[in-house]
Amino acid sequence: MNANLSSWRFVALWLCAAWLVGCTALPPKQPDDALPSLAIAAGSDTALGRIALKSIPEPELSGFRLLPLGSYSLDARLTLAERAQKTLDVQYYHIQNDETGRLLMRALRDAAARGVRVRLLLDDWYTSGEDELLLALASHPNVELRLFNPFCCARGAGQLARFALSFGDWNRVNHRMHNKLMVADGAMAVIGGRNVANEYYLRGALDNFIDLDAFVVGAVVADLSRIFDGYWNSDPVYPLQRVAHTYTPRAALQKYFDEITGPEMTRLPAELPPNDVLGYGPIREDLDAGQVGLIWGTAIALADTPNKVMEAKGMLLMNSVTYNVLDAMRMAQQEVVVSSPYLVPGKPGMVWLREMAARGIKLQVLTNSLASTDEPAVHIGYSQYRPEMLRLGIDLYELSSSRVMTNKRQSMLFGKSMARLHAKLVVIDRKTLFIGSMNLDPRSARINTEMGLIIQSPQLARELLRVIDIDKLQSAYRVRLAANGSCCEWLTFEEDMSGEMILTTEPDSSFTLRLKTWLLSPFVPEQLL
Repeated sequence: MNANLSSWRFVALWLCAAWLVGCTALPPKQPDDALPSLAIAAGSDTALGRIALKSIPEPELSGFRLLPLGSYSLDARLTLAERAQKTLDVQYYHIQNDETGRLLMRALRDAAARGVRVRLLLDDWYTSGEDELLLALASHPNVELRLFNPFCCARGAGQLARFALSFGDWNRVNHRMHNKLMVADGAMAVIGGRNVANEYYLRGALDNFIDLDAFVVGAVVADLSRIFDGYWNSDPVYPLQRVAHTYTPRAALQKYFDEITGPEMTRLPAELPPNDVLGYGPIREDLDAGQVGLIWGTAIALADTPNKVMEAKGMLLMNSVTYNVLDAMRMAQQEVVVSSPYLVPGKPGMVWLREMAARGIKLQVLTNSLASTDEPAVHIGYSQYRPEMLRLGIDLYELSSSRVMTNKRQSMLFGKSMARLHAKLVVIDRKTLFIGSMNLDPRSARINTEMGLIIQSPQLARELLRVIDIDKLQSAYRVRLAANGSCCEWLTFEEDMSGEMILTTEPDSSFTLRLKTWLLSPFVPEQLL
């Protein structure tokens, strides 16, 4: 009897496992899915194309405008959507169903209604429960919506539940597309670190991110379009309708979309300030004038292969964004300045840091403090390397949300909300810079796909250093070793700026948060951070 019962249990478990594996299988692609769709090149037959061609001083150059102010960065995206006449190619890790996300989606729908071909590529991690909204957008003519590495089922169950239910397919669904890009008429682009949600554009009630994008014109835009095409036509990408389904008729979907993205549900942004911290006005004003004021230089567009996790097999690929950025940093002769919200060097990264320190390269790094990070597990991974980084002579700064509130340049923007660092930036020898989506952590190096630009321009590098310095010098703690060599002390100024103050525990953090991270520290898998 017991033997028979054990046999039945074994069969039942085997059937459950087989059923779960079957549930994780994606549906087969259809013949139409394999037909390549390609970007439309910039030309003089669109207004944006004419302005771009008029602005370019030399064919091999690219022009850049840094967008450190969230409201300007959102307005740049909306402006491109409003003025596009032929094509919009949009690629994001996350578009949230909030006022900002719906505002951009409505702008894309409105462009499609004018006859613009809209191709929207989303990573599937943050789409849980949003199939109806996405299908409503995709129900409009001229809108194509595809998902990167989609979950096959339990689509409304939440991120972690969908991941847990992807039994037998965890390696695939752990591989996410972290890229952020928008290209209009093949002529102008916005690229950088921002996703599309309230907190990336200073519209969040509780949290807001310090981040940076770049508005781009010129030769490198064609390369960005080719990168988009490579993703759009890749194996991990599926049309939305292959994995998401609804019984709602098309007309009802379109009505729902019109209502949820209308003025009653989607608050418009506040009026734009006259200029940003660099003294620039909105891109919209330059386009109205018919020529954009930009800083010109040469640039290389970098992007990981869409099949990165399958090709890398845990190794750092030589064609990866991380490898190329580290290689550019290795060429430094004097100094490297880094902003990385999630900083986990790992053992390979520490070898690289030791080599740089041995060569006498001055290294300055800005990252999140325990209190300002939105990923405490990542801070656990970072903090174990903090003592050695300090012993190597690295100038280490950690963002302070409390100091942001006392910084006159930033307090009016963040108000009482929590400020968190999200900008992924590198400046090398004050002439070479990186702007993109890549963090200095194992996940960016080996698991997620990333993209960005390496730009040669001393003038643009100076501007980027100005932006980083506002956060590093005015809104961050400087971290150092204690006199006895133990870690750590955090240096800041008294509120009245009368003198320096030294803290000996993780600043701005509660005892509960510090205890929680201490208890979790033995269980955090560094390779997944």
